[in-house]
Amino acid sequence: MTILTLAPTQIVDLAVSAVLGLIMFGIGLSLTVNEFGRIIRRPKAFFAALSAQMIGLPIIALLINLVSPLPAALKVGFIILSASPGGATAGFLTYLWRGNVALSLSITSVNSFLTLFSIPVVVNLGLQLFMGWETDLHLPFWDTVQHIFFITVIPASIGVTIRHRYPVFAERISKPAKYIMLVLLAIVFLIKMFAGENYGGAGLDLADFVQITPFALIQNAACLFFGYFFLYRIGAPHPSRLTAAMESGVQNTTLAFLIASNLLGNQEMVKPALVYSLYSFWTACLFAYFSNRIVKKKTQPAG
Repeated sequence: MTILTLAPTQIVDLAVSAVLGLIMFGIGLSLTVNEFGRIIRRPKAFFAALSAQMIGLPIIALLINLVSPLPAALKVGFIILSASPGGATAGFLTYLWRGNVALSLSITSVNSFLTLFSIPVVVNLGLQLFMGWETDLHLPFWDTVQHIFFITVIPASIGVTIRHRYPVFAERISKPAKYIMLVLLAIVFLIKMFAGENYGGAGLDLADFVQITPFALIQNAACLFFGYFFLYRIGAPHPSRLTAAMESGVQNTTLAFLIASNLLGNQEMVKPALVYSLYSFWTACLFAYFSNRIVKKKTQPAG
């Protein structure tokens, strides 16, 4: 099968995967092996951020949906979204806003494996609670492993290796790469936002946006603040707190699409992830901008 014989939606999916892989490669260029060593020596922030994401986020989604007037299928869609871990976009935002990138990549690698076991439990709970039925839900193991390794782990590892062996070259290209990655990611979001369903876009109408957006923003804001302040409570430094916020507030919507559409076969459940993906990047940027600004003011000496 050549690229010419692929459907437009498949071409878009391949392009999105390629862009995310390039982003992870660029992030890897900014890292050193010593940064991962510090996480191993001081794992408190890692386990706290991982717990916030794996346990805290489904609880937040559950509480919001218990009081929301949304249809049952959309409520399950939000539960699926909360159970999907932060992916390459969260890592890119952590890098862009000067969080702890090594911590972000470590969390993404571990929780992507843990979701093989946690997602069936969380999603079945949501199905039983809101729709009154259960499904034998299992992620396709090898497909998920390929997604994790080919889009996150392998490109980032190549970037780290190049940084380790050719530090001058890595330093020279890492700065322009940041802006190239930002443009590529913006293109991906524009395609998802404006293209029709037959061309890989969201295919949402105005009524969907009006109905879903308020709850998407509430869940997104709650996850961002929860991730940040959960690590604040354990005394983690600001870069690690910011990383936890990005990992908690920017979900792996591609995985959520897979679960709702391919495994459950319910397109209504896909819609919350689609709407969430259109806002979460920008709300995370706003959160990072203001939190960085507040911390900077606090650390500046009084003049």
